[in-house]
Amino acid sequence: MTGQESDTARAAAEATARQSYGKLVAYLAARMRDVAGAEDALADAFAAALERWPQTGVPGKPEAWLLAVARRRRVDAIRRRLTSEASRDHLRLIAEEMEARMTDEDLPDERLRLMFACAHPAIEAGVRAPLILQTILGFDAATIASAFLVSPATMGQRLVRAKARIRETGIPFRVPERAELGERLDAVLEAIYAAFAEGWSDPAGTETRSRNLATEGIWLGRLVASLMPDEPEALGLLALMLFAEARRAARRNAVGDYVPLAEQELVLWDGAMIDEAETLLRRAAAKGVVARYQLEAALQSAHTARRLTGRTDWIAIKHLYDALSVIAGSPVVSINRAVAIAEADSAAAGLSALDELGGDKRLADYQPYWAARAGLLARLGKTPEAAAAYDRAIGLERDPAVRRFLQERRAGLGRAEKA
Repeated sequence: MTGQESDTARAAAEATARQSYGKLVAYLAARMRDVAGAEDALADAFAAALERWPQTGVPGKPEAWLLAVARRRRVDAIRRRLTSEASRDHLRLIAEEMEARMTDEDLPDERLRLMFACAHPAIEAGVRAPLILQTILGFDAATIASAFLVSPATMGQRLVRAKARIRETGIPFRVPERAELGERLDAVLEAIYAAFAEGWSDPAGTETRSRNLATEGIWLGRLVASLMPDEPEALGLLALMLFAEARRAARRNAVGDYVPLAEQELVLWDGAMIDEAETLLRRAAAKGVVARYQLEAALQSAHTARRLTGRTDWIAIKHLYDALSVIAGSPVVSINRAVAIAEADSAAAGLSALDELGGDKRLADYQPYWAARAGLLARLGKTPEAAAAYDRAIGLERDPAVRRFLQERRAGLGRAEKA
C-alpha cells in the first residue's frame, strides 16, 4: 500500500461520508429504531473502509459497501447480546435481510423521515437542531457544542438523551400526514434555520464554533426542498437563507469592519444566488399559502431589489413587517418593523413604535433594540438619550466589529453637537 493509495482511499471515504452519511444513518436508523446504534455501526463501517480500501481499492458502489458492513456489524452486536434459543430465529432472519445484496438503487432516501423524528415534539426543542446536525451531517458533539455555546459534555449528554428518547418512546420515522404536518414541518424548518443562523452570526466564517453551519443549513434546506417540492414554506426558507448568504461578502469591508445593509457595496452581492432565491420565492408564492419564511424571504427580496432600482422601498417593507407581525409576532419582528416605520414615515413614528415595546422584559438585554433606539434618538436630536442607548448596545454586543461600529456612531454624537 502506497501513501498515494492510502490518500485516495481516505479521500473516497471522506467524500462518501460528506455525500451519504445522513442517508446511510437514516436508512439504518429507520430499520433499527435506534439512532445511536445506527451511528455506531456506520462508524465501524467507515473505520473498516479506511483499513481495507487502500488494500482492495475503492468499491464501485461505496454506499452499498458501507451499508453491508454496517449491517453485519449490527448483527454481530445483536448476536453478542442475545444468546437465548428464542432469539436465534430472529437473528437468522435479521442476518439474511442484512446480507441481502444491496445496490445504490435499492437504498431509499430516509433523511427526511429521520429529520422529522429528530424534530418530534417529544424531543426537547433546544436539542432538535443539534440532533439533526449530528445525525444528518455527522457533526461531532464538540463541534455542535461550540456552535450553540454549551460545553461538549453538556451537548453530548443532551444528544444521548434525545436518541434514547427516540428509541424508548418509539418515535416514528415517517413524514407526518397532511393533517399533522404543519407543526412537525415547522419544527424541522426551525431546526434548519437555527443551524443557519448560528453560522450567519459569523459573517467572515472564521469562528470555529460557527464555521460551515450556514453552508450546512443551506444544504439541509436544499435537501428538504428537493424532497418536499410542493411545500411553500420549505421553498421559502431556502430562499430566505440564500438571500442572506448572498450578502455575506459585503457584511465586512477590507479591514474587517462591520458594514450595515444600507451601506453595503452592491457589487459584492452574489447576483446568481439572489436570482435563485427569487425563483424559489415565486415558486412558493404560486402555491397560494403564505407563511413566516415566505414573508421573511420577501423582506430580504425587497432589500436586495436595491441592486436593480437603486433605492429601498421602505413602504413595502413596512407592510411586509405588518403581515409578519400578525403571523409570527416576536420582539425581533417588532424592532425591525419600528425601523421600517421610521424610514417609511418618520423617526418619531419609529421611536413611538419602539416605545410600545418598552414593557417587554426580554428587550432589556437585547442589543438590536438598544441600537435601533439609539439611532432613532440621534436622528431626533435627543443626544443624551441616544448616548445612553448606544452605551447599552455597546455593552451588550459580543462581535468586536459591530461594537466598533456602535462606538463610532456613539462618538459621532459629540461631533454632531459641536458642528
